[in-house]
Formats: sequence, structure tokens, C-alpha cells
Amino acid sequence: MAEEFNTGDMLSVYLFENQQLIENLQNIVMDQKDADGFDEDSINEIFRTMHTIKGSSGIMMFDEITKVAHRLEDIFFYLRESHPDGVPHQDLVAHVLDVADFISGEMDKLSDGGEADGDGSAILSELDTFLSEIKGEKPGTKKKEEPRETEEGPKQFYIAPETGNGSSYFKIYLTYNPDIEMASMHAYKTVFALKKIAEEVLYSPEDILTNPESSDLIVKEGFKIILRTTSGEEDIRQIVQPGYDLVKVEVYECTAKEFQMGFDAEGSEIMIDLESSVEDIERRSEQRAQGAKEEKKIAPGDFVVATKEPGKGKNLAKDRPKKTDKAAFISVDISKMDQLMDLIGELVISQSVVLQNPDLKVPGLNLDNFNKAAGQMKKISTDLQNVIMSMRMVPLTNTFQKMNRIVFDMSRKLGKDVAFEMIGDTTEVDKNIIENISDPLMHLVRNSMDHGIESNEERMAAGKKEKAKVTLTAKTESGKVFIIVSDNGKGLDREQIMAKARQQGLLEPGRAESSYSDKEIYQFITLPGFSTNKKVTEFSGRGVGMDVVVSNIQKVGGSLEIDSEPGKGSTMVLKIPLTLAIIDGIVMETGNSSFVMETSAVREFVHVTGDMMIHEPDGAESVMIRGECYPVLRLGEFYHIDDHQEDVEEGMMVIVEVDNKAICLFVDHLVGKQEIVVKPIPDYIKKVKGLSGCTQLGDGSIALIIDAAGLID
Repeated sequence: MAEEFNTGDMLSVYLFENQQLIENLQNIVMDQKDADGFDEDSINEIFRTMHTIKGSSGIMMFDEITKVAHRLEDIFFYLRESHPDGVPHQDLVAHVLDVADFISGEMDKLSDGGEADGDGSAILSELDTFLSEIKGEKPGTKKKEEPRETEEGPKQFYIAPETGNGSSYFKIYLTYNPDIEMASMHAYKTVFALKKIAEEVLYSPEDILTNPESSDLIVKEGFKIILRTTSGEEDIRQIVQPGYDLVKVEVYECTAKEFQMGFDAEGSEIMIDLESSVEDIERRSEQRAQGAKEEKKIAPGDFVVATKEPGKGKNLAKDRPKKTDKAAFISVDISKMDQLMDLIGELVISQSVVLQNPDLKVPGLNLDNFNKAAGQMKKISTDLQNVIMSMRMVPLTNTFQKMNRIVFDMSRKLGKDVAFEMIGDTTEVDKNIIENISDPLMHLVRNSMDHGIESNEERMAAGKKEKAKVTLTAKTESGKVFIIVSDNGKGLDREQIMAKARQQGLLEPGRAESSYSDKEIYQFITLPGFSTNKKVTEFSGRGVGMDVVVSNIQKVGGSLEIDSEPGKGSTMVLKIPLTLAIIDGIVMETGNSSFVMETSAVREFVHVTGDMMIHEPDGAESVMIRGECYPVLRLGEFYHIDDHQEDVEEGMMVIVEVDNKAICLFVDHLVGKQEIVVKPIPDYIKKVKGLSGCTQLGDGSIALIIDAAGLID
């Protein structure tokens, strides 16, 4: 049976939904880790999360995940119902995170095509002990063994009746979120959960395990259950609760006769008319007896749901009006979005080819209609780009919360009392960017915790009264996102780093050590194999980490800046583009080569005269523009391009500004503004300073994309 459930679509939905639940769970826990305890809403949310994971894992036959989720659910059920005092909050937080880690680890195995074969016995034992402690039970008290749940075969669509008196009968109507996938799996999960209290249960549609189309039917018409049980309505509602998958749960008590009629016979519906007169009811009854078709016929298995509120009308469940103001969401494979982005990129290139076609430059052509059509096409193309880019943009919140978890774990293991602060975590960046910065951020945060933040004793000895803190900040500026990792620790030790660099032969021969700026020295820590730790620990000392940061950031056209103040802390600044897709750029030419500069980095274009130039004895050049002096970089000389313009009066100065630092680029001439599709420079080409990628222009030629920050630094 495990093979039947453990198949493509169901497993994909299981992993997708439960990964979201685990992320949300960790966010809740990390938000309240420093509180005195979880608030009521959080307790309810964690309980529902574990209940959902338990149910779906039970269906998928992942027994260890089911057991662990069930045990944590028991703890939060007790917290919700009993409100005990003196619950050790930090221990509870640790237990929840341990469960989240275990489930995440098992799901990672499944995502990689493996088996969920982890052993949860140690976690179960710890959870049992914790639950006994908060209940006030004595250690070693033997717990009454709970009956084990057994899975029924998929072809048995009801539980055989058991003899017993005092049974109650209920009809349950479930309305599912129209945006969920595999609604049939969620429906069976509910049936599976109800088996604990059911003497007999029937549901419709009954082919939820064998008919793929049942999911659409459930979303459209709802899922109906008839239940015989010795439990009450409240017990049912404890098991079946609204959540992210269930929009509405309706439970109605019925008679034994109505239960026996089931879904097959017409007339099994609950029909209570609280509004019509006796004459109207009798008239409709006669019409039905005569076969009149004036009233819509109710299909077998339909519920006619009547409210318990006096005077409120009834309506067919399937005919209930749908909410129109609710946002609709679907999950899409990221590879399909990447493919769509590539196609849009090709569309932009094709558009440039059409609009810059040499055939359009023939003198005397009347292109008014063409230009109107071209303008409309360009507008639609731009709107299309904006839509797909907005679809790819996701907030940094989840990524930042993962760093919160790292700080929490390391502070406990290192014995350091450290606070974590997030600023600007709702900043949105491209999905691919997030995938490339998760590892760098992790290494930067670990570096701050291990190297930067002192021990509690060291901070007291240094007279630091402020609590140790790691701050993660995100902001956008000039088409880039700045992610800043800062701490108020001891800062970087210039002399220690210089000594290590000297030992490893990293200093330039013949250059005085005093000529190195702090910024240059701090960059040594990003080199492979460089570590100032004398002892290898769980977190550092192997010389790997910071080099991973730099290499990963460079892959997405970003950079890392390091600043520090001894005794006060360090700041690591990641500068990365908002997106890797399509940007607005200024196309320039120098010699026979074309270059593109991102529009946001260009302040202005200026024609200069020879008397505005300043020539330094060492060959460096500057230019005075409106009383302000700018260093000049001749692009043709910098990249050794043949036939570039030498006379400044014949070329163009482009003032480029990044982080309040400006420089003048001298180019032969400007081509114009154009949307460009960013492509990475092939790996077999050595990385060149000041270049971040390449693109294809409308005439089919290749242009290099200039990284303004790389040139200014």
C-alpha cells in the first residue's frame, strides 16, 4: 500500500505543503523564543500544524514522522486545554525545533529520491519526558499504552459497524480551499483521523483513492461524510478543524434512519424549511409527486444544509456562492518560470532585432503606422516583463528567519547571550538570488557569532553593558539590494589578520605593510584557507566559509564589503542585483566594442573640453565639472581596445555613481537606451574587473555589461 500512496503527484504535494508548514512553524517559534511562553494563537497554530502533518504523513505511510508529529501535537493539546503554569519555555522551544529539524531532514531525503528512514525514538522519549514533567507526573510512571492506529486498505470505503449503545449520528460537510492541490488526499486524511472515534463512517465521493478526478469534484462540490460514533460534536470538531486546506467545517446531528439512507437514496438530505408556509410546502410536495420539474432536482448524495439560526434560509451546498474577493494562488514549478523568463528574454532580443532592422533606415519610408504598432508591442512586452518579474520576486523573510535560527542554536552551544534583529526583511528579490545568498548569509552570521561576538565574561570585562546583538538588514538602492550583517562584538583585529597574511605569503613583495588600508586587509579573510582561529571548532577554524561567500555572491553579480571598528563590532555588506533577468541599460561604444551600463548607475552624460582635464604626474586624469573634480577612466585604455577615441572633445563623459562615489567613464559615443537581457559570462573566460555579464543587442552583436561598483572600487 505504501507504493500506491508514495507516487509522484501525491508525494510532491505532500512535500510542498509540509515544507511550507514547517517554515511557518519555525517562524512562529523564532518570533516568540524570547517570550515567557507561547500565546494562545501560537499554541493553536502549532497544534493545527502538527495535526495536519501527522494526518498527511499517516496517509503517506511515513510512520516516524507521524509518531513525532503526533507526540508534539499531544503536548500542545495539553497546553491548549489545561493551561499549565511553569512550563519551561526555552525547553519547549528546543523540542519544537528538534521536531521541525527531524521532519525537515526526512523530507529532504524524500526530495532527493530516498526513503524517510530516520529513527525518531530519541525525540519521542524526550517529548514523553517533557509532557510528563509539565503534567506533574512522577518519573517512571508507566503510561497506559494507547491503541495503535491501523490503516485500512484503499478499497474498503467504510469502517465496519461495531455493536454498542448510545451511538450518535452526524453528517459532516467540508469545504476545501479551491487553490489546494490533491484535495482527495486531504479528504482521505480527514477520514483517516476520524477513524479514531468512528463506529461506522461513509463518505462521498467514495473513490478518492482511485479516481484522479475526485479532487476536482471535492473542490467544486465539497466532501460529505456520514458518521456513527459514541463521541459528541465537540470531539468531531476537535479532529476536523478549519485550516489552510479547509475553509469551512459543518457538522449536523441526524437520526439513525437518515444515517441508514446514506448517500444513495434521494431523500437522505437534511431538509428543514423554516421560512415557507404549510400551504407552500404541501404544494411543492404534490408537484414532486407528480414529477414536476419546476424546482431544481437534487442529485443523490447532496446535502441540503439548513442553518441552526432561526429564520435563515437553506441552500444547496454545491450552489453556494463563491467568494469573489479572495486572492487565488497556485504553485508553479520554478523551472517553468525560469523557462518563461528565458522566453521573455528571447522576445526582448527579437523585439530589438525588429526595431533596429537596417531595412527600416531606407530614406523616404513612411513608418508612422509601423512606429505605432512597434510602440504598442514594446508596451505589452514591458508589461509582460514586469508581471513575470513580480511573480519571481519573493520576500527575504524566510531567509532571514533561518538566520534567526542559526543565532539561536549557536548562542546556546557557545554559551553566548545574543539577540537577533531583522530590519527590512520584507524586501523582495528574485527567487534565484535568494537561492544563491542563503549559504553566504549563513556563513556571515556564523562568522559574527563565532569570531565577532565575545563571551559573556569577555563583554563584562570590557565594560560592555549592551546585550550582544547580530543585526540583519536589507534595503534596495539603485537597482541593487543591500544585505548587511552587523554585530556589536570585538571587531576584526588588523594586526592578527596581517600576521596571518604574512605567514601565508599573501602580501605583495616590496610593498610596505603600512600602505595597506583596513579595507584591503579585511578582504584577506575572504581568501580560501584563511582563518585566524587557532583551534578548529564545530563552527570555524578550517579556513572555509568566507571564500564560499565571495564565490557565491560573484555568481549573481554581487560583491562583499567588510568594515570593522575594533572593540565595537563588524559590518559585512552584500551588494547584489534585484534580479538576474532584464534591466534597462545605456548602450555605449568604444572602438569596435559595445558596452552596457545599468541606467540606475548613470548620473548624467557630459561633453567636456580639453581645458577641463587635469593630468597628474603619475598619468592619472581627472576632470572638473561644475566645480567638482571626478577621476577619469578611459574605457578604451582600461580594456586595451584598438582604435578607441583619444580626444576628449570628440567623445562622451559618463558620470557613474555608486554609494556616493562617482567616476567619469570616457567612451567614444552613446548608442541609446535599451532593455537588455542579462547573460552570465561563460565560465571558461577569466573574470575581468568591472564586468558582470553580457547581452545580445538588436543587430546580433554581443555587448559587455559594466559593473559600476567594480570599476569604482
